[in-house]
Amino acid sequence: MTAGPEPGKAHGARPVPASRRGGWAAVVPVALGSFVLVLSELLPVGALTAIGRDLSVSTGSTGLLVVAPGLAAAVAAPVLTVASGRLDRRWVLWALAGLTALADLLCAVAPNLPVMLAGRVLLGVALGGFWAVGAAVAPRLVAPGSAHRATALVMGGISVGTVASLPLAALAGGSTGWRTAFWAAGAMALVALAAQLRLLPPLPAGPVPAGRALAAALTGRAARTGLAATALVFLGHFAAYTYVAPYLERHAEYGSDAVAWTLLAYGIAGVGGTFLAGHTLGRSVPATVAGAAGALAASTALLPLCAGSPVAVTALTLLWGAAFGAVPLSLQTTLTRAVPTAPESGAAVFVTTVQLSLASGSLLGGLVADRRGVLACLVVGAVLSGLSVAVTAYAAGRRGGRATRGQQEQQTGV
Repeated sequence: MTAGPEPGKAHGARPVPASRRGGWAAVVPVALGSFVLVLSELLPVGALTAIGRDLSVSTGSTGLLVVAPGLAAAVAAPVLTVASGRLDRRWVLWALAGLTALADLLCAVAPNLPVMLAGRVLLGVALGGFWAVGAAVAPRLVAPGSAHRATALVMGGISVGTVASLPLAALAGGSTGWRTAFWAAGAMALVALAAQLRLLPPLPAGPVPAGRALAAALTGRAARTGLAATALVFLGHFAAYTYVAPYLERHAEYGSDAVAWTLLAYGIAGVGGTFLAGHTLGRSVPATVAGAAGALAASTALLPLCAGSPVAVTALTLLWGAAFGAVPLSLQTTLTRAVPTAPESGAAVFVTTVQLSLASGSLLGGLVADRRGVLACLVVGAVLSGLSVAVTAYAAGRRGGRATRGQQEQQTGV
């Protein structure tokens, strides 16, 4: 789960003549594809307890269902960025939509954890491929003046998928069974594939990105700092977030319906956080990053202390959702500014960092949950998110210091 390249900067892509653009009718199935991918990625979070009970595995082991796609996506993003360089982007999107459907349907019928993990690995490949390759397609489908709106529609699939995934899984887990949620996701992936087959125009690719371009995204100090902040906040978030449903059930003592509605509110708050970040980033990127990570750290740190108060738990969950809604866009903007000459390479490295951190955070949370309990996961998440604030503040301080010294040198003529 991450944002795509900056609109209008699909590096190396050949322009599509106006007569062959698919228009808004072609943007919609691409947006549906992004929605289904994020929905599928997060489904296990909302039904973690039910899945573990049905497959007879511990909560920590069930958390591997979040770890597996993250690791697969981390590998797939840079590999597919290079390997699919000469392929028509239609074919890439078709393959990724088909792979998403296969992954969800495999999870829906999985008799045990290993089979389900196999489905989640397939989903991870689709995730890495889409965010590294497919997310840049939208601006090519419409007139240049509409590129930002087309990209916003595709990126909107992230927010809507986040909003829908947890309550869908929680409601299904409490009524028809968690497998229903995966059947529904698989069906939606097939709908997205059918629409893409029908509506996408030819989208010829540009030259294959060189491996050294990917490495170049890691050389600058600003890029490394941004990636460090990204790793820490995603580690912390997913160490805690993967186990939010068990926390609400066991410690806040919410029923299944209350869990579903709380997670729905969390997702809606996340959409609000995304739009808020879009406004505040124009004023200060470091402050937006630090503010989002700080609010995330504060909410996860306070939740263990407020488990007995439904009002406080709900309010802190909403703050958490809004804070994390601002995180991907803020950090993506940080990295885009750090490597402006190689946006696709920067995006691939960002996706890899996010997915590795997502997987590692979920794995760390699982180990902590099995040994110290779910409340300890929240504490770990708070500490790691707090470290992200420290990294961001330190980097901003260094930049401010260099700017001040530069001004002084200009004034003194040194």
